[in-house]
Parts: sequence; C-alpha cells; structure tokens
Amino acid sequence: MTLPTSLQSNPRFDQWLKFLSDETLRMATGKVEIGQGIVSALPQIAAEELDLPLDRVIVLSGDTVSGPDERYTASSLSIMDSGAAIRLVCAEARALLLDRAALRLNCAVAQLSVAAGRFLVDGTAADLSYWDVAGEIDWSQSVKGDGIAKSHTEYSIVGQSVPRRDLPAKLSGGAFIYDLVHDNMLHARVLRQPGRGASLAGLDEAAIQRAAPGAIEILRLDNFVAFIGLDEWAVETAAAIAPSHATWIGAPAIEPAQQDAAWLRGEPAIDNSYGAPEDAGASGELVEAVFSRPYVAHASLAPSCALAQYVDEHLTIWSHGQGMHLLRRNIAQVLDLPVEAVTAHHAMGAGCYGHNGADDAALDAAIIAVQKPGATIRLQWRRQEEFGFEPFGPAMLVRLAVRRDRAGRPSDWTAEVWSPTHVQRPGTGSGYMLAADALASPPPDLQPEDPGEERGGGGTRNAAPYYDIPNSRIQHHLVTNPPVRTSALRTLGAITNVFAMEAMIDDLAAMADEDPLAYRLSMLSDPRARAVLEVVAERSGWSRRDAGGQGRDLGRGSGKGLGLAFARYKNTAAYAAVVVALSVEREVHLENIWIVADGGLVINPDGVRNQLEGGAIQGASWALKEQVTMSGVGVTSLDWDSYPILKFSEVPEIDAVVLDQPDQPSLGVGECSVSPTAAAIGNALAHALDQRIYDMPLNRDRIMAALSA
Repeated sequence: MTLPTSLQSNPRFDQWLKFLSDETLRMATGKVEIGQGIVSALPQIAAEELDLPLDRVIVLSGDTVSGPDERYTASSLSIMDSGAAIRLVCAEARALLLDRAALRLNCAVAQLSVAAGRFLVDGTAADLSYWDVAGEIDWSQSVKGDGIAKSHTEYSIVGQSVPRRDLPAKLSGGAFIYDLVHDNMLHARVLRQPGRGASLAGLDEAAIQRAAPGAIEILRLDNFVAFIGLDEWAVETAAAIAPSHATWIGAPAIEPAQQDAAWLRGEPAIDNSYGAPEDAGASGELVEAVFSRPYVAHASLAPSCALAQYVDEHLTIWSHGQGMHLLRRNIAQVLDLPVEAVTAHHAMGAGCYGHNGADDAALDAAIIAVQKPGATIRLQWRRQEEFGFEPFGPAMLVRLAVRRDRAGRPSDWTAEVWSPTHVQRPGTGSGYMLAADALASPPPDLQPEDPGEERGGGGTRNAAPYYDIPNSRIQHHLVTNPPVRTSALRTLGAITNVFAMEAMIDDLAAMADEDPLAYRLSMLSDPRARAVLEVVAERSGWSRRDAGGQGRDLGRGSGKGLGLAFARYKNTAAYAAVVVALSVEREVHLENIWIVADGGLVINPDGVRNQLEGGAIQGASWALKEQVTMSGVGVTSLDWDSYPILKFSEVPEIDAVVLDQPDQPSLGVGECSVSPTAAAIGNALAHALDQRIYDMPLNRDRIMAALSA
C-alpha cells in the first residue's frame, strides 16, 4: 500500500507515539492548531484505534525536538495526511502490543481484546496493560503500514462531537503566544525597510531615545534596526516614532493603479496552459466575462509575535507559524547556524489561515536573541507593521470565455488567469523572510513559482470546472513583478476562480431561461456533488426564489436576492454548496447563509461545522469588504478603519450541515466553504439588483458605479 505522505517522511513509531509512565499516550503531530480544531480531532483517531479513553491521549503539536516533520499546516490536509498517518501508526502499534501481550499471557492473539489500554483474555480482565509491555517493543522501527484499522462500524469516538481542547485556555487566558512570560525577558520592536532593497541612510537615535518613556537599547545590523528594553511601552513608542527619524534611499515607489487587479494584465509573466488544447473551430455562441479580486490581507486579529532565546550557542524559538521544522531550517540558514543548534516550538496565535507575518517575526526575534545571549526576546509586530508588511493574498484577474451548445450548456470553457504567486514561503525556493533582506547578505532575487497542479495549483486552484463540460482549459499568467510580497492565504486562487465560474454558470442558466439549481444538476454526474446541492436547496427553501407568493419580492431588481454556488475544494477535497439570502439598501445586508458539505468520514462533527461557519464568514468578508490599498512607498490600509472586515453585527444566521460519509476517506474541509460563500453572495447580489457586479469587494462604491454606468 502507499503510505500517507506524512508517514513516508516520518516512518518511525517513536516520531508519533510514546507511552508515558503515568499511563497516558503522547501522540505527536507536526501539524499545528490554528483554530481548525486538530488538537481535538487527531487524538480522537489515536484513541479510537488504540481503544483508549480520549483523556488518556496527550497531544504534542509542532515541536522540532520530539514531533514529526509534516512541513506546513496548510491546504486542508491535516486530517487527510496527518490523520491518515496516525490511524495507520496506531493500528499497527496496537497489533505489536497485542503480540507482546499474547507472549506474556501465554495465549493466542485472537483471545485478546483491549479496554482502556488494558488487556482482556476471552473477555476477562488480565493484570496487564499497554504500559506493561510497551517497554519491550522497539519503537524506533519503521511502520510497515500493514496494521488493520478499525471499520467505521466499530467507531465509538471518531464521529462524535467532543469539546475543543484548546478553548478553555484560550477563553481564560494563557493559551496564546502573547501570554508567554519568561525570566529575563526583554521586549523588542523593529524598524522595517519601506521596501525590498531600501538602504538606511540615516537614523536620529538620540531623538528616538529622548521620545521613549523609558530606557531602550537601539540595535542596528546593516539595515535591520531593533528597539529593546524591559518596558514594552517604551519600545513600542520608539518603534512608532522611528520612521519619522529615519532616512531611506532606494525604496521602490508604488503607483495607485498597481493595487488593482486590472494592472496585472500585460505585465511580465510566466505563462502555462493546462487542459484540452484550444479548438480554433469550436462552434456555438461565445460568452465572455472578466472578474477580479484585489490584494487582500490576512488581517489576523492580533499581530505577529515570537519569542527567542540564545543560550550556550543554542537558539530556541517560540512561534505561531505553520511549520516549525521548516522555520527551524530557514532561520538556521539565515543566521548561518547548524540546524541542530535551533529548536522551534509552536505556540498558538490569534489568526493565521495562511502565510502571515509569523515566520518574519520569528526571524526578527532570533536575530536580536543571538545579539543578546541569555535573554529571552519577545518580539511583537505593531498593527501598522502587520498590515503593511505581511505577505498578502494576491490580486487576481480571471477572464472566462465559454461557448454554449444548442441546449444552452457550455461545450468549451477557457479560464485565463492573471495572478502573482500564491506561495512565497521561506525555504520553498521562491520566498524569503523580511529581515533577511535587511542583513549584510540579502537573499538573491528569487524566481516566483506556484504550487503544481498535482497539489491543487495556486492561481489556478479550482479554475478547472468540476461540471461535465466536454472541453476546458486554463491559461495561467504568473505575474512576476507585483508591487508587494504575496503568499499563501486561505484557498489560494480558489475564491476568485469559484466566484467567476459560479457567476458564469448563473448567467448561462439565465440565458437558457433555466433555474440555476436545475442547470447545475444537469451538468453534474458526481452523486456527492448533486447531494450537497439538493440538500442545501431544500434547507434554504430554494424553490421560493422566483416563485409567486412568498418569493414574489425576490430578484428582478427588488433589492432582495437568493444566490447559490457550488465547489469541490481543489476538485479533490470536500464538497460544499452554499445558498445566501441578502438585501441591498445603503450596504449589502446578509440575512442567511446555508451550507451543506460532504467531507467523507467526519472525525468531530462540531469541529467541522465550526470550520464551515468560519470559512463562510471569511468568504463573506472578502467578498464584501476587504481590499489592500497602496501608494507611494507602500501600503496605505494600515488599520481597521482603512481595512474594514465583516463585523460581528454583520454576521448572518448560518445553517451548516455536514453529510457524514463514514465509509469514505476523510476529505479536507477547512477551506471548502470560503469560495462558494463568496460566489453565492455574488449571485445573490446579481439576483437582487438584476445586474452582475464582476469585481470584489462588492461594496457600496462598486455597486453604485455599476448601477450608474
């Protein structure tokens, strides 16, 4: 059998499991908790396969000393990859434990069963447990993958909604990296280069020292400047006023037009094509439309933060980044340290969902720590720094060109996509950490690249129709000179591609004078795709959309709309169908969101529903509000006023349903509801206005411009 990717990279049992002396099991994972609930769901898998009470499974997450290297926590792969690996490891470990117990008890393995980690012989309790025999097994051996996992019909823990392990500490204080307090701790802030390649020509250190309300130290290494002290308010004040006392040369200028997706067309790009070759003789009516999304920020609710300590030539880092093993290697490389001289531990942060500033903050802290041996450096970004210098979600422009056959169905589909790279994670060959560019030997110019199609693509993610369309292709223009650094943000290019595709499907249905639901179902042969659409239609009362009576005030420019969208994330992960009800007055008001998803075997149903709801809220915020603005030497949307997000008061009633398929493999659900929600909002707005808005965000200015055109 082919082992899960995580298990191929970490084949030893002891990278995953350790039976502790207090009769608990430590289960390790390289995946980290970023709000998706994996520190609750993954132990359910381990407890299920080993017949242990859930409270006897302790989780070690994101630790380079004792945990497996599972690269980044990304792309909705934690349950699909790490969960599959843990299931196989635990199933095979159980078999080894049973074999050893049979020798100790002088019985056949078939006579044995397990309850709460203790062995029974022919149903009678024996005075023997896992912990009695675990020490007799060589756990350094590799997993073969031949353990027999339980059938879903035997599950008693998997498939149950269990309380989130991470929530009590988060709600009571103490769970987040911001709460960590170490002895001999110094606070630090940095002065950022205004752009890559900028050189610091002058810094009035005396003026900064005078303005700080306490003692601070100013550390300067080439173009890297840090403010350090015992008093956090003093270093915060120093960092806030430092830009007005710094003179930079060589900072690149940004024109306002560069903030818009339309600017991408015609810029230097790496071009690739995927799918069926173009058919110059394709017949049928040609329908074309262009859609866009602007640059978008992660907008994490708390700014990036890290702790670092350099003692006896060993660097220890605490970070809320998404991959501790990669962070360890990347920082070691920048600081020219042996990788064995760096340890990285994960600590939870407030908001991540992609490559935000966490890795950058970790390098900032590490640079300072190496210069201040023995002290623990707590480095936190300022809010303006978070908005101004994190890697952004790329702007995207999508042109769809579709030919209709005589029945009004698409017979030929072309998606042409312009986008900067969606992944510039450090260590991937196309990314770097900010402070590395400020040091004496900055990284060379890197060739941007996107995730390959086998990994779901970047700008092309979900650009290929999941519908039954005879011929389709993607023309991808990977723009190489964006005005700002871009990298991974939840769903990568899927949100723009699904927004565009589902708008086109709705418009084609209207041209065929057919109901959008019936039109979609006529082009979907996958029964699981059909099921999520049919169930969401039933739950949302879709039949009232253009009916008389109750539905008479919907659509046709009435200001009230009901919109539908569907996508299977990456065309390989979870299925999701979304219906949105909204009204348009001074602003777009969301009234209801209905979500139905199919994620295969569901480990923790409540956790999945939380993911669906959170994804819908973020998709709605992107669709309606969010846009990075820039001009001059950088970003101008530097606070919550200039970069608005969806407010709590604007979150509608959300009905989220999971179609559990226990006999199917688990599919990643973390990002599956984001894109269909944005697309359903676009379709509901078109229904309410009787006019399509092609560019996100769908805010008041965009709507007024479209209506007055």
